[in-house]
Amino acid sequence: MSVKQELLDVLACPKCKGDIRLSKDSSYIVCDECKLLYEIREDIPIMLIDEAKKVDSTEEY
Repeated sequence: MSVKQELLDVLACPKCKGDIRLSKDSSYIVCDECKLLYEIREDIPIMLIDEAKKVDSTEEY
């Protein structure tokens, strides 16, 4: 089971308040603006800035 589209529609990046999307492998919530990856653990998105993974580019996710 993965994060449902209805949840993605109401979530926003906690840092920039911008749009987010699900990664290709459904293991992260991705903010392309901030280049942050928020891990999904046991079908729960961990939307904490301090726990987000900073990447140089989100294109591969």
